[in-house]
Amino acid sequence: MTNLSLNLSESAAMYPDHPAIRLDDDVLTYTALDDAASRVATLLQEYGVQPGDRVGLMLPNLPEFAMIFYGILRAGAVAVPMNPLLKRREVEYYLGDSGAKVLFAWHEVTGEATDAGAQLVPVVPGEFRAQVAERRPLANPATRDADDTAVILYTSGTTGRPKGAELTHAGLNTNQAVTARTLILIGPDDVVMGCLPLFHVFGLTCGLNAAIANGATLTLIPRFSPAKALEVIQRDKVTVFEGVPTMYAAMLGLRDSGHDVSTLRCCVSGGAALPVEVLRGFEEAFGCIILEGYGLSETSPVASFNHPNAVRKPGSIGTPIEGVRMRVVDEERKPVQPGDIGEIQIGGHNVMKSYWNKPAETAATIDADGWLSTGDMARQDEDGYFYIVDRKKDLLIRGGYNVYPREVEEVLYEHPAVAEAAVVGIPHPTLGEEIGAAVALKDGTTATPEELRDFVKGRIAAYKYPRAVWIVDGLPKGPTGKIQRREVVVPEGTLQ
Repeated sequence: MTNLSLNLSESAAMYPDHPAIRLDDDVLTYTALDDAASRVATLLQEYGVQPGDRVGLMLPNLPEFAMIFYGILRAGAVAVPMNPLLKRREVEYYLGDSGAKVLFAWHEVTGEATDAGAQLVPVVPGEFRAQVAERRPLANPATRDADDTAVILYTSGTTGRPKGAELTHAGLNTNQAVTARTLILIGPDDVVMGCLPLFHVFGLTCGLNAAIANGATLTLIPRFSPAKALEVIQRDKVTVFEGVPTMYAAMLGLRDSGHDVSTLRCCVSGGAALPVEVLRGFEEAFGCIILEGYGLSETSPVASFNHPNAVRKPGSIGTPIEGVRMRVVDEERKPVQPGDIGEIQIGGHNVMKSYWNKPAETAATIDADGWLSTGDMARQDEDGYFYIVDRKKDLLIRGGYNVYPREVEEVLYEHPAVAEAAVVGIPHPTLGEEIGAAVALKDGTTATPEELRDFVKGRIAAYKYPRAVWIVDGLPKGPTGKIQRREVVVPEGTLQ
């Protein structure tokens, strides 16, 4: 039997009194976490959840996230992690598309679940744990096969319609095991920083699953701030820090704060390209090397890494991890020569099963030989190291979060004054990219940039809306009339 939740049960048997999850003074031992997860599984059965059913999970980084996540898996259901910053329309889409029966949501969320046909379980501080404690523990986890779906993670496509990447029990488990054993070298003596969101595949696999499977302690920060991160590193003697480039840049800005970070032995960066100057500055200031990696939601996520015992090349995403193959191909899907630019393809245990209920999109992404086309353009050097040079897809990455222009544009088009819109990335010193929008108005209508920005802000997650909006007479177009985002000119001083 393969069930990802068995990692928790096995660690609880080996390290019963060892801290598993910590949030400041709130500490859950492995025994306590395993017991709570087994009772959440019983709670789900009371809601009529059967193996294979989908269950939404919409929480910030709290101990309850771990309880519920492993409880969902223990019941044999499929976890659908969701960003708690999502707005109503987004929540309804994710729940409706996945067909989720139940949504566990932070206590501030109200009507989204019932509107989408799911049963809402509010996670109210104090009350939820008491509710769980009243249930009997589920003695044995549901039987799951290696290729059964464990998690559906939604990732937007260039069409603007989010797609659910189906990640299997075996794929997720192998990815965390290889990452922990060969890259980060996590063990029971480690304290892993949990400031990456657990609803994101990076935090879920490299943080939660890797820590729990190896008896380590995961110390959580619900909302990242560099001062809080440095405080927790010192307080909890954190040994492994996992973050996105903006986190490293922010902590580097507090290099003279006086915090003791001498316990750090490994730092990992992903989610976006890490500027070399930030990497070098951080390593000099804090005395801990940063290993860069690369992956996607569709690859569970880790695909390549700058391995700890190999030559490290700043600016490179490294080489494929154990059990994974990568190549750079041309438009005919034929491998290119070293140094030439092409699209990255990935194959191996980490590749998703499919996009949920989207066979056409799945077939367009994964070929008959199991190669997944990433849409990322890269080159490979003579030593086999990969370097991202551009993105074939129109993906923007703001502070480590993926933003797809079409999704934002579709909201802009809902405004009655908007005739055309093009969403583009604007270089930003700390976020990597900021979201901008060029808008052409319909004849006879008026709208201010502030009005349009606020219109979008109220309809999608805070990290997606354009901070900069400017009005244009028209947008650049190609021969077929398609708007050419790459030719949009951003006015000088737009972000000032």
